[in-house]
Amino acid sequence: MQSRWVYQLGVLHAALDRLEQLHEQWLETRDALPATAMPGTTAFDDALAEYHAESWSYLDDWATHGKTLREINAAARKAPSPLAPAPSPAPTADRRTPARK
Repeated sequence: MQSRWVYQLGVLHAALDRLEQLHEQWLETRDALPATAMPGTTAFDDALAEYHAESWSYLDDWATHGKTLREINAAARKAPSPLAPAPSPAPTADRRTPARK
Protein backbone atom coordinates (compact mmCIF):
# COMPACT_ATOMS: atom_id res chain seq x y z
CA MET A 1 0.00 0.00 0.00
CA GLN A 2 1.24 3.45 -0.88
CA SER A 3 0.64 6.24 1.64
CA ARG A 4 -0.27 8.64 -1.18
CA TRP A 5 -3.24 6.50 -2.19
CA VAL A 6 -5.34 7.79 0.70
CA TYR A 7 -4.79 11.39 -0.40
CA GLN A 8 -5.33 10.59 -4.08
CA LEU A 9 -8.53 8.66 -3.42
CA GLY A 10 -9.77 11.61 -1.37
CA VAL A 11 -9.07 13.98 -4.26
CA LEU A 12 -10.86 11.67 -6.70
CA HIS A 13 -13.85 11.26 -4.40
CA ALA A 14 -14.19 15.01 -3.84
CA ALA A 15 -13.79 15.71 -7.56
CA LEU A 16 -16.44 13.13 -8.45
CA ASP A 17 -18.86 14.59 -5.89
CA ARG A 18 -18.30 18.08 -7.28
CA LEU A 19 -18.71 16.90 -10.89
CA GLU A 20 -22.01 15.27 -9.97
CA GLN A 21 -23.19 18.52 -8.34
CA LEU A 22 -22.14 20.57 -11.35
CA HIS A 23 -23.91 18.17 -13.69
CA GLU A 24 -27.12 18.44 -11.67
CA GLN A 25 -26.80 22.25 -11.76
CA TRP A 26 -26.27 22.11 -15.52
CA LEU A 27 -29.41 20.01 -15.99
CA GLU A 28 -31.42 22.47 -13.89
CA THR A 29 -29.97 25.43 -15.80
CA ARG A 30 -30.61 23.77 -19.15
CA ASP A 31 -34.18 22.93 -18.21
CA ALA A 32 -34.77 26.52 -17.02
CA LEU A 33 -33.62 28.02 -20.33
CA PRO A 34 -36.35 29.31 -22.63
CA ALA A 35 -37.56 26.88 -25.26
CA THR A 36 -35.84 28.99 -27.91
CA ALA A 37 -32.44 28.41 -26.25
CA MET A 38 -31.16 25.49 -28.27
CA PRO A 39 -27.57 24.43 -28.91
CA GLY A 40 -25.98 27.12 -31.04
CA THR A 41 -27.84 29.98 -29.37
CA THR A 42 -25.99 32.42 -27.15
CA ALA A 43 -28.04 31.61 -24.04
CA PHE A 44 -27.48 27.86 -24.35
CA ASP A 45 -23.85 28.06 -25.37
CA ASP A 46 -22.97 30.53 -22.60
CA ALA A 47 -24.58 28.33 -19.95
CA LEU A 48 -22.83 25.25 -21.33
CA ALA A 49 -19.47 27.06 -21.47
CA GLU A 50 -19.86 28.04 -17.81
CA TYR A 51 -20.62 24.45 -16.86
CA HIS A 52 -17.56 23.24 -18.75
CA ALA A 53 -15.33 25.94 -17.25
CA GLU A 54 -16.37 24.99 -13.72
CA SER A 55 -15.79 21.29 -14.45
CA TRP A 56 -12.26 21.50 -15.86
CA SER A 57 -10.31 21.54 -12.61
CA TYR A 58 -12.17 18.48 -11.33
CA LEU A 59 -11.61 16.65 -14.60
CA ASP A 60 -7.95 17.57 -14.31
CA ASP A 61 -7.89 15.97 -10.86
CA TRP A 62 -9.13 12.76 -12.46
CA ALA A 63 -6.56 13.00 -15.25
CA THR A 64 -3.82 13.49 -12.66
CA HIS A 65 -4.82 10.97 -9.99
CA GLY A 66 -7.04 8.49 -11.85
CA LYS A 67 -4.14 6.10 -12.44
CA THR A 68 -4.23 5.45 -8.70
CA LEU A 69 -7.20 3.15 -9.24
CA ARG A 70 -5.15 0.99 -11.62
CA GLU A 71 -2.25 0.95 -9.16
CA ILE A 72 -4.51 -0.17 -6.32
CA ASN A 73 -6.12 -2.83 -8.51
CA ALA A 74 -2.73 -4.18 -9.60
CA ALA A 75 -1.48 -4.27 -6.00
CA ALA A 76 -4.64 -6.02 -4.84
CA ARG A 77 -4.28 -8.69 -7.51
CA LYS A 78 -0.68 -9.38 -6.47
CA ALA A 79 -1.32 -9.39 -2.73
CA PRO A 80 -2.05 -12.72 -1.04
CA SER A 81 -5.60 -12.97 0.15
CA PRO A 82 -6.32 -14.17 3.68
CA LEU A 83 -9.64 -15.47 2.33
CA ALA A 84 -8.15 -17.75 -0.31
CA PRO A 85 -6.54 -21.02 0.73
CA ALA A 86 -2.85 -21.38 0.02
CA PRO A 87 -2.28 -23.24 -3.23
CA SER A 88 -1.34 -26.85 -2.67
CA PRO A 89 1.60 -28.24 -4.62
CA ALA A 90 0.66 -30.16 -7.72
CA PRO A 91 0.87 -33.93 -7.26
CA THR A 92 3.94 -35.44 -8.86
CA ALA A 93 4.19 -38.95 -10.13
CA ASP A 94 6.49 -41.22 -8.16
CA ARG A 95 9.08 -42.36 -10.68
CA ARG A 96 10.15 -45.33 -8.56
CA THR A 97 6.92 -47.24 -9.07
CA PRO A 98 6.57 -49.18 -12.28
CA ALA A 99 3.94 -48.02 -14.71
CA ARG A 100 0.88 -50.22 -15.05
CA LYS A 101 0.04 -51.74 -18.37
